[in-house]
Amino acid sequence: MKAYVFPGQGSQFSGMGKDLYENNPKAKEIFENANDILGFRLTDVMFTGTDEELKQTKVTQPAIFLHSVVLALTSPNLLPDMVAGHSLGEFSALVANGTLAFEDALRLVAKRAEAMQKACELQPSTMAAVLGLDDEKVEVICQEITKENEANLVVAANYNCPGQLVISGTVAGIEVACQRLKDAGAKRALVLQVGGAFHSPLMEPARQDLQKAIESTNFKNPNCPIYQNVTASAVSNPSEIQKNLIAQLTAPVRWTQSVQAMTLGGAREYIECGPGKVLQGLVKKISPEVVAQSI
Repeated sequence: MKAYVFPGQGSQFSGMGKDLYENNPKAKEIFENANDILGFRLTDVMFTGTDEELKQTKVTQPAIFLHSVVLALTSPNLLPDMVAGHSLGEFSALVANGTLAFEDALRLVAKRAEAMQKACELQPSTMAAVLGLDDEKVEVICQEITKENEANLVVAANYNCPGQLVISGTVAGIEVACQRLKDAGAKRALVLQVGGAFHSPLMEPARQDLQKAIESTNFKNPNCPIYQNVTASAVSNPSEIQKNLIAQLTAPVRWTQSVQAMTLGGAREYIECGPGKVLQGLVKKISPEVVAQSI
């Protein structure tokens, strides 16, 4: 069985999608449609923008979504048995399995990027990657820090693969957590260059903003199940998919658990659809017995 997986923020690079635009008429049509919907030429930034320009949340999220979806929709053999996306990638996955129309998903992604940017500006916050420590140990330390002082809120945010967990919280909370996690035996606890504390309670204002947009969007019955970040289990019910997509902003990305569940569900080939090769690497660490590759 084939699982198509879609990357999230951080996979962007200057020049992404340019070959597709220049050599595939269908791809060019989708790219131009996206420019029209967004009201600015996103493709100009994707093809020739600087790293700094591509890092802006309002650019990054639609750019990665667009590149991923164009790759999927122009693939001659797009027949997934299941799909999943890492954070933002969940929107790309929902286009690939027929739950969302491309135009609707792009509008939601643009709204999500804007809402997250606003939430980041409300309170200084960040994230850190923790390597070489059991998930349970990281969770306990985060809970202890938050309990000691609410201003030091810190939570587990991205379960990327065994031994690699990203934490999210206030700047002060992350600072305390990095030191304490190193003391507890983490190989590394490294603050990431991100705009804010994604997948944490600090994204609540963004969740509320996005909720209205998601609830007013048409979600159709999918062609195959999606393994969603919030539940790490197969979901095919449109209203349940909607509910999980809303919860995703303030809940952790359970990527390790999602891949384990997909492999258990019969996935033997994982196809990464989007810029970069991050998810292939994670899949191989989670389920070494499967094949992982890109379109």
